[in-house]
Amino acid sequence: MGRRDERRDADFSEYVASRRARLHRTAWLLCGDRDQAEDIVQTALSRVYASWSRISRVDSIDAYVRRVIVTTHLNEKRRPWRRERAGLDGIDAAAEDRADPMESDVLWTALRGLAPGQRQVVVLRHYWGLSVDETAADLGISPGTVKSQTAAALAHLRTALALTSSQGEHR
Repeated sequence: MGRRDERRDADFSEYVASRRARLHRTAWLLCGDRDQAEDIVQTALSRVYASWSRISRVDSIDAYVRRVIVTTHLNEKRRPWRRERAGLDGIDAAAEDRADPMESDVLWTALRGLAPGQRQVVVLRHYWGLSVDETAADLGISPGTVKSQTAAALAHLRTALALTSSQGEHR
């Protein structure tokens, strides 16, 4: 391995170490499953690593990696085997009882009620802090669609969070 390859590997490793938690949280917010989020991040990072020499020279590495994560998530959703529910009766139920602190999060409960497109827009706009145009570019949709999806999603979240809050007060 040459000095250039060692430097590339070190740069990539440093980038991943500094952002892995945020990338995982992004994938989790998109898909809602800790293990699937890890798969999405791993797949995305393997694609990024393969092109790191080129990617490391772009203006916004974060934007590029974020787009790869969103695209990887969309590709995973389209795979037929992801829609199948393999397992025996009772086995899946036991796995679902496993306590996952992220899945018990009030935010995830509210996000779970959003349509997938709305969830993607909310994650990019409000978790990543992207503009309407940046979100549209990442998702390959129009800015008008971003605005309408955001408005519908926020209205749904307000209602869901208000319900959660009022239910907490009545206990």
